[in-house]
Amino acid sequence: MDSLLLPFQFPFMQNGFLIVALIAPAGALLSCFLVLKGWALLGDATSHAVLPGVVLAYMAGIPLLIGAFLAALFCALSTGFIGANSRVKQDTVMGVVFSGMFGAGIVLYTSIESALHLDHILFGDMMGVQSGDLWTAGVISGVVTLGLLVKWRDILAHAFDPVQARMIGLRVGVIHYGLLVALSATIVAMLSSVGIILAVAYLIAPGAIAFLLVRSFGVMLWVATGAALVAGIVGTYAAFWLDSSPAPTIVLVLTGMFLAALGWRQLLIARHQQAA
Repeated sequence: MDSLLLPFQFPFMQNGFLIVALIAPAGALLSCFLVLKGWALLGDATSHAVLPGVVLAYMAGIPLLIGAFLAALFCALSTGFIGANSRVKQDTVMGVVFSGMFGAGIVLYTSIESALHLDHILFGDMMGVQSGDLWTAGVISGVVTLGLLVKWRDILAHAFDPVQARMIGLRVGVIHYGLLVALSATIVAMLSSVGIILAVAYLIAPGAIAFLLVRSFGVMLWVATGAALVAGIVGTYAAFWLDSSPAPTIVLVLTGMFLAALGWRQLLIARHQQAA
């Protein structure tokens, strides 16, 4: 029993478990809305687009999280604005904005001499998070989680039918751009732990898993949060014994959970067809 509890005895592992518990609720709740609205690729694009903001913040001598948030916000808002005011489809806009900003970030990074480790930016450093990272992630995740829980019915109405939502008096513009701001803030909260690239897993997989398992959106929010928390704890625990990086291990756990949910869904469909 002592050996099984060994990972919980190290301070760096305790911080790793705590950081995933802090970021999981916001990421999971957002993933439900992103999956429902068909914005999964927007989370991917925005998470990659923070790189130039991080590098510019380093060059300017300001906190990296400020640069990351501004870059993510610019990507999300510009993508939403161009998609809503042009003939170009949303996925095309996301591809152009994402690739352009990620390319700019790489060019900026290679053009300067710095002690900034690109691996930590891209893949995170869960075992190296400090108290400041925990506070930042906790505050951002808490605000985003509270906002989504308070306004989830309004956001749901907007996701299904923006025109109808406007007709019943909802401020669809505020909801639309508020959701983009929440996405940008959540990615910043994940920056120090799961990193830029792997943040997309928390912004897609929990919602996709819950979507396969339940029919009620209210229940979907809880199932997605539970899936994100379980994957975070199990992945971090497994990474200790496998001597692997926690963030990719968590993503593998989420992938396994998604495949299991997909298999269960297909089994239920097959049984229903046989019964009919």
